[in-house]
Amino acid sequence: MANDKLLDSDRRLLRDFLILGGAFFVVAMLVYVALLSHGAPFPRDGSGLVVGRDFLNFWMYGRAAASDQPWAWYDIDTYQRAIAAIVGPHYPGQIWSYPPSLMLLTAPFGQIAYLPALAVWTVMGLAILLGVARWQGWNRQVLLATLVSPASFFGLISGQGTFLIVAALASIFFFSQRRPIVAGLLVAVLTLKPQIGFLFPFALAAAGRWRVFAVAALGAIAIAGATAAAFGMESWLAFFREGIPTQNLALIDRAGIVGPFCPTIFMNLHSAGLSYGFAMAVQVVFALFAAAALIWIFRRHRGANPYLLMTIFALCTATALPYLLSYDTLPATLGGLLLLQKGLLDAAGRVLVRFVYWLPLLQIGFGVLHLPGPALIAPVFLVILLLPVVRRSAGGKPLQSA
Repeated sequence: MANDKLLDSDRRLLRDFLILGGAFFVVAMLVYVALLSHGAPFPRDGSGLVVGRDFLNFWMYGRAAASDQPWAWYDIDTYQRAIAAIVGPHYPGQIWSYPPSLMLLTAPFGQIAYLPALAVWTVMGLAILLGVARWQGWNRQVLLATLVSPASFFGLISGQGTFLIVAALASIFFFSQRRPIVAGLLVAVLTLKPQIGFLFPFALAAAGRWRVFAVAALGAIAIAGATAAAFGMESWLAFFREGIPTQNLALIDRAGIVGPFCPTIFMNLHSAGLSYGFAMAVQVVFALFAAAALIWIFRRHRGANPYLLMTIFALCTATALPYLLSYDTLPATLGGLLLLQKGLLDAAGRVLVRFVYWLPLLQIGFGVLHLPGPALIAPVFLVILLLPVVRRSAGGKPLQSA
């Protein structure tokens, strides 16, 4: 009887996420559309950024792929001039910091007009995510609640590849035992946005998934080689020489622009006025904790429910990274909802999944006031998920894959 009540409460919570998330999504989208300005050459949103925001960078990578010097825009001043030539002067700063391998994916998009390219990119990501959801048999309420979540909304208006990343992560954990070659190739593809998958070498090695590890390593080498062959070795040299240092500009963020959208330990502390060095030192401590937790769970419980492992991986990533934007919390949102749907969350877990779901909005509220706090949601939820595992492990009971 208690289990039936638990399932009923989980079902009601999923329904609440769907209703409240849907209401937020509709209202937020109406406000976003109402604030659009339709000046040339591209429409802009209420913040003055072009529609699609971050997709402008992806589109520019596609344009660079067809140029004589595809590495030239790693120089930040050169890139700002290129942006100004297209969207007009005095445009808010954009940085060119992704690895050059991204051009392999974005090259076709750079050859068509911006708005049609954005539409194709968005529909493609959504279609692939829906296909993965159907293939893996996700509950419809879980899928819809995920799609209307704040993380999904911010990913959508930012023109990010959030849906593609979530689909890839879910498939990696779904296939890691059944189809290791597919899982390894997907891990290799995630090197296009390396911060999302940087913990995979630790997880795969700890779990002894050596076939996945080998395929991922060979796939990553092949992608790097194809990039050098197509766009020149100078593309990689420029990335390491100029692109990686440019990424640090977002961490410094003296203007405080990124803070409200970056729920990480480092950014919470730095935005609150603490020094760069102190904030980064605290971030390193949390990163070491996340790495240790990841290695332990994947070594001791490699056969656990794949969505539990995916959620723990997503939470470890959010805990370890100094720079992670709100839409990057969508994998943790989906993971938490899947665990809720399967009845794998206790009372504390059901509380924390609420905080994860609304994390992007909490981060905006606290970030605008320069108050720390939301960055603790990921590590606390991680601990909440690990405690039952530790108790079962102490009793000699392995987690079952369900």
